[in-house]
Amino acid sequence: MTLIGATTENPSFEVNSPLLSRSRVIVLTALDDDAIRALIVRALADKERGLGDDNLTINPDALDLLVNLANGDARFALNTLELASVGAANGMIAREQIMEATAQRAGSYDRAGDAHFDTISALHKSIRGSDPDAALYWLARMLERGDDPLYVARRLVRAASEDIGLADPQALVVTMAAQQAVHFLGMPEGGLALAEAAVYLATAPKSNAVYTAYKAASEDVAATRNEPIPIHLRNAPTKLMRELGYGEQYRYAHDFEDAIVEQQHLPDNLVNRTYYQPVERGFEREIRSRLAYWRKVLGRRNQKHDEDGD
Repeated sequence: MTLIGATTENPSFEVNSPLLSRSRVIVLTALDDDAIRALIVRALADKERGLGDDNLTINPDALDLLVNLANGDARFALNTLELASVGAANGMIAREQIMEATAQRAGSYDRAGDAHFDTISALHKSIRGSDPDAALYWLARMLERGDDPLYVARRLVRAASEDIGLADPQALVVTMAAQQAVHFLGMPEGGLALAEAAVYLATAPKSNAVYTAYKAASEDVAATRNEPIPIHLRNAPTKLMRELGYGEQYRYAHDFEDAIVEQQHLPDNLVNRTYYQPVERGFEREIRSRLAYWRKVLGRRNQKHDEDGD
């Protein structure tokens, strides 16, 4: 027995794993324009299965338009051709008939399927690649196909945090403002706010330093012993806690020059661990310089302390 199944969903998610492992997966892609054109011409000439008995011809401009609108969908092309043939004047199908026969371009976009996730991936990667034109295009593809604008806004917020971070702290502000604009205005007006945010993100300096730093910190939380919080960092709201030493020897940063103080803030097993490494782009260049200055100040203090001790 040969079993043949067809699905418009991604079989990786929708087909039972044991069945999928015993099957050969064949991916069918959209037809190219030449194939659609050939199908239309054949349908006009085919007397048995097509419109050959009607002696119809199609204007070259109308043919080009129908091929374009079909988006590789043969069924859409043939259905539209059949509808357009009803209004053909003197046996000629013109652009007007094609436009009347179809309300909008054929699309394979599925707001819950692969096209949805592939398009948001393309949008995010275009922003990461600093390409505002591609970002606008993929944004428009999603919004014009009826995707949830608040879902798009959430992904823009993610891009602001993951790929721009502190290289431009305003990126997160802009994307949150766009989300509020969509929520306040609705669509289609809110789409312009999303477009503004997408262009801002694409043209902003890029850094994933915060993203990688948080990921590394999370891995340490998961992989290392979660040792007790250093006692000098603990909260001491009660007399008993103070008697137990909570908060003792805590050094209040504002009591020191430049509000910089050296003390242990990580657990004992992670002392001297460095997660955040700012890049030399955008505002993170300033942060990098600031951290270097602080290390220099603390180094001078330690040197002076050692000299005074001697």
